[in-house]
Amino acid sequence: MERVRGVVQHYAWGDTHFLPEMLGGHADGRPWAELWLGTHPNGPTSLADGRPLSDLTGELPYLLKVLSAQQPLSLQVHPDAEQAIDGFARGIYPDDRPKPELLCALTPFEALCGVRPVHLTLPLLGELGAHDLRRMVATSGSGAALEGLYRGAIDPWPVIEACASSDRIEARWVRWLDAMYPGEPSVAATLLLNLVRLEPGQALRLDAGNLHAYLRGSGIELMGASDNVVRGGLTVKPVDVDELLRIVDPTPLHDPVLPLGDRYELPAAGVDLVRLAAGADHTATGHELAIDVLGDAWYLAAGDRFVAAAETYVVVPH
Repeated sequence: MERVRGVVQHYAWGDTHFLPEMLGGHADGRPWAELWLGTHPNGPTSLADGRPLSDLTGELPYLLKVLSAQQPLSLQVHPDAEQAIDGFARGIYPDDRPKPELLCALTPFEALCGVRPVHLTLPLLGELGAHDLRRMVATSGSGAALEGLYRGAIDPWPVIEACASSDRIEARWVRWLDAMYPGEPSVAATLLLNLVRLEPGQALRLDAGNLHAYLRGSGIELMGASDNVVRGGLTVKPVDVDELLRIVDPTPLHDPVLPLGDRYELPAAGVDLVRLAAGADHTATGHELAIDVLGDAWYLAAGDRFVAAAETYVVVPH
């Protein structure tokens, strides 16, 4: 078992306090968005002696992060394995790997995750008075309504304006997002998605095609080691609406929040995220990374024994 040092990413949406305090430092006014643990070239982890982690592991198929969002991330989707290979060959994606994701909350955490079932979306849109969008959902489904917003068949402005006086949390998020990205179709599209709030310990799994956006909060994120992100909006980064509509999965997601447990599976990446309580004993079965809530991180080789000093999250291969 060896201590490791991750890489902090200072993206504009990051929280200014959570990560520096977790890592035993001091807030410096910058946004501390993510701590990366893995072998990804954009933020490779190092061993205590300065050598790269990859000297021991080779290229890991996963990336472990601590994510802390003070502002919303982009509305986005990720390709599956076949789409990633095809898109990489066509020059659309930076690599040929899928990017499944898992987020386990460390604080109360809010997110948009997958298309909301129609029987729940219709009453919401009716209550808000977003009649054009409601008619499209009722007659053609949420996937067609999403495409209608992005292609201009449905004007997002009346949808956004319908949220002006509602106290529904969905309408309040529309107002907040519209203040940041005025009139964007993605702002109106949030009304088609599940708005969820996780309590610490609860988790979301975001498989290929899941349209989602993290809104605010801090958590442990586990994902495939890929940069393949297709954005539709709520960002200053490049968007690709055509590719997003091509790979998005409009199948309604009835219950985005995973059942509460101490082990969450991410099968598309071949790993699980295991939560250990303080004092728990764990023996590694492969190339594993672990981080506890005090900010200490380790690499565990097969057979290494680890006793958690505090609540700890471990990536365990299948």
